[in-house]
Amino acid sequence: MAPSFLVIGGQRCGTTSLYSYLIEHPLVVQSLVKEVHFFDNHFDRGGAWYSGYFPSQFYGRFVERRFGGKPITGEASPYYLFHPLAAERVARLLPDVKLIVLLRDPVARAWSHYSHEVAKGFEALSFEEAIECEERRLDGELERMVSDPSYRSFNAQHYSYLARGRYIDQIERWREHEHFPAEQLLTMNSSGLFSDPEAALNRVLRFLGLPPTRLRAYPKHNTYKHGPLGEETRRRLREYFAEPNRRLYEYVGTDYGWGS
Repeated sequence: MAPSFLVIGGQRCGTTSLYSYLIEHPLVVQSLVKEVHFFDNHFDRGGAWYSGYFPSQFYGRFVERRFGGKPITGEASPYYLFHPLAAERVARLLPDVKLIVLLRDPVARAWSHYSHEVAKGFEALSFEEAIECEERRLDGELERMVSDPSYRSFNAQHYSYLARGRYIDQIERWREHEHFPAEQLLTMNSSGLFSDPEAALNRVLRFLGLPPTRLRAYPKHNTYKHGPLGEETRRRLREYFAEPNRRLYEYVGTDYGWGS
């Protein structure tokens, strides 16, 4: 079975929770792992390697007979949204795939991302130090990834606290050159998933052409406890994200209210 959907981002925006809810649906068959990372880090391994992470056609027919509907499969690798080559690669191999993007308040996302990297042992700087030196850390990294597709940038994947929150730049990359028409891309505010996961799940299911469902529970995944963000840092980041947020609101036709 080829993937019918990809949850492409963003990181620390609820993608693990959403994917865990989706695979509870009887007509959604999960991949071997949630994050295959084929279109970002492992593209050189080829399509056959990628196909091995998804169920066989035989198993798909078994599910169809058992539940009386055509099943689908997909994966969720949140680095895809940010990776400079992923959109073109997906368009080449899966031109009809449906794309799901969860977007969280970029200030909260950056703070959560930083806490995640600290917990994994990848970040030794304070948050303020990390965002101050982000531009230097990322200098030339995306360009090198484009010029040398075999290059894997540790800094771009782990230290992109602010860059990943400029969502509109990433969405435009996925839309440019008609990579994917608007009807193939579902963009959702993560706050809806956090506050009303059932409604958010069923919105995604409608997008995927599947009947609605109700789960017994909607547990949150990959949550990290961290202290409050300093008010001065929060204010600075609100100002930093004001312009990309405005452009995003124009694109989605909704003001998410992240600056308020």
